[in-house]
Amino acid sequence: MTQRICQPLAFGIASCARSLQALFETPAILFLATLGLMLFHPMDMPVQSYDRVAFGLLIVVVLLRICASRDSLHIAGPVTWPMFGLLMLALADVLRQPYRAETWSVFAAKWLIPFVFFLIAGRVFDNSGDLRKLEIFALATLAYLEIIAVVFLVGGKDFIFPRFIVDERIGIHADRARGPFLQAVANGLALNLLGLIALDSFRRKHRKGMFGAALVIGLPIAILATKTRAVWLSFAASIVALPFFARNRRLRKLCVATIGCGCGGLVLLFCFADGQRSMADRLEENDPVKFRVAMYEAGWDMFLANPVEGWRPAALQRELSRRISDFHEENYYFHNTYLEILVQHGVIGFALYAWMIVDLFRLGRRHSCSCSPQGVFLDEGLRSLWPVFLIVYLINASCAVMNYQFVNGLLFTLAGVLAAQNHEAEF
Repeated sequence: MTQRICQPLAFGIASCARSLQALFETPAILFLATLGLMLFHPMDMPVQSYDRVAFGLLIVVVLLRICASRDSLHIAGPVTWPMFGLLMLALADVLRQPYRAETWSVFAAKWLIPFVFFLIAGRVFDNSGDLRKLEIFALATLAYLEIIAVVFLVGGKDFIFPRFIVDERIGIHADRARGPFLQAVANGLALNLLGLIALDSFRRKHRKGMFGAALVIGLPIAILATKTRAVWLSFAASIVALPFFARNRRLRKLCVATIGCGCGGLVLLFCFADGQRSMADRLEENDPVKFRVAMYEAGWDMFLANPVEGWRPAALQRELSRRISDFHEENYYFHNTYLEILVQHGVIGFALYAWMIVDLFRLGRRHSCSCSPQGVFLDEGLRSLWPVFLIVYLINASCAVMNYQFVNGLLFTLAGVLAAQNHEAEF
């Protein structure tokens, strides 16, 4: 009887040990799996938080690897201190509120996940093989987002997977290509950042043939399908800025080809009456602009009323509802990352955020690193493009609050790898 019980138990323990050993040896796979789960867990979707379980497991695995190697986790450095300050300010606000799962989810998406990913990305993607995995993941994600955006644009909603993407009862922007984020701005921002990675792959001649051509053709069409003016503006800015930062003939040709594909897609869209009417209605829509202007004015007045300490979450919504009389919403959102930080955390929070952005730009300075030689993902050529990534992010942050965990995770993963390379080159 004892033997019958012990054998399955021993088998289970051995299986768990082997699984943990596999994760221990290849943390990049677990990291990318966690990021992939975050892609399909928008905050508006009531699903199981498998991404949170994977996130916790990833932290445990990385810490065990550090202990086993008897190495230290490099914490002090650029970006880390202002991010930690913002994390503490946000945590203090969360602790002042009654417990709500959504509040903690937003806190994790905006501050905790980017901070942790920034710290551990350099330890996970520390060789050319793992960096290659990260690049393949980014290109595969881009292809998926492009496909569902184009399918949505041509009216093929029945072919979109997962089905919650086209569920009008959850999320916002159900009439646009919003992807698994359930927000068109987040989808457009992800497409833009991933598209920059794809263009960099072309620069290094790692993408050729039909797959590469499809990525170039589909990217501007997918951006158009989001029907979001901030996304269009940031994409146009990135394509225009790329040649000035890269100074690479091959990349310049790709930018011209991307612009041509975008113009062709726009002409094709206007050939159909439904597409022409949809785009015209979107361009002429003024109600969201009026609402945002009212929010900006109210938010700025609130900042001037309390510029140092900021407004606590409990008082913030009451004050906004009192100041904005022309619009009646259940909850008010600033739709601007900078204004939200100013109002919630005052000049101290905004100074920390500005410090973080300056440090992020500095990460792109050129360093030669053995883990990412020329021709490998995140080499010196991509460092010259790093300011374009940040420009895209900052333009969208001026029109939305950056609480998109996949986008934040992706950007700060790249930043963490660059910071680790800089640290290695200095010592």
